[in-house]
Amino acid sequence: DVVTLSELSRSGFRRSGDFVYRPECHLCRQCLSCRVPVESFIMNSKQKKAWKRNQDLQVKITRTQDASNVHYQLYERYINERHADGDMFPPSYDQFEKFLIHSCSNSFFLELWKDDCLISVSTCDILDDGVSAVYTFFDPDEHKRSLGVFAVLKQIEYVLSQGQQYVYLGYWVPHSAKMNYKSQYAPFELLLDGQWRRVNRSLDNAEIEHLGQMLMTTLPSEWND
Repeated sequence: DVVTLSELSRSGFRRSGDFVYRPECHLCRQCLSCRVPVESFIMNSKQKKAWKRNQDLQVKITRTQDASNVHYQLYERYINERHADGDMFPPSYDQFEKFLIHSCSNSFFLELWKDDCLISVSTCDILDDGVSAVYTFFDPDEHKRSLGVFAVLKQIEYVLSQGQQYVYLGYWVPHSAKMNYKSQYAPFELLLDGQWRRVNRSLDNAEIEHLGQMLMTTLPSEWND
């Protein structure tokens, strides 16, 4: 239920379909749970541009159970064109259902529409202190809109409108270029040694590399703030 998933999320767990999991690798602390405290969040210049660029879009909140072939077709295009080198390729409707529709908790789609065309879908889990961003897919032809950035911003706005505290962005991996976008939503918090620690600004590549090296050689409890 929402309460249990919320407690697990605060402890570093994530949901995928009906599974709730947490990486546990011997002598490795590279998968850091990341969340954005929405009341403190301040857009950077890139995010402000994405926000302004997409004000013509309509937002709809729908149940994941109401997913249709329209949602799957967008998902299929996204995986084929953006992640053909990943373990989710090739996409299938069965994969889509098990990953994003079947849920062990309360979930919803945050949809972005351009006129009558669905161009972005963010799957979100409802938590008692915010939402967990499970997965976002969007129209690859709309790359100039920075829909991935805008989708996170709309989730932050949604959590603020609900009077809640956090958007959980999943795992941030310092040595993964695909994950580095999560450190741009500042301030953000990382779960280190069982404690959420705040980073008050975005990190550049050198700082990310340094943090990754520290995680390989020292315990978070030995760090200074």
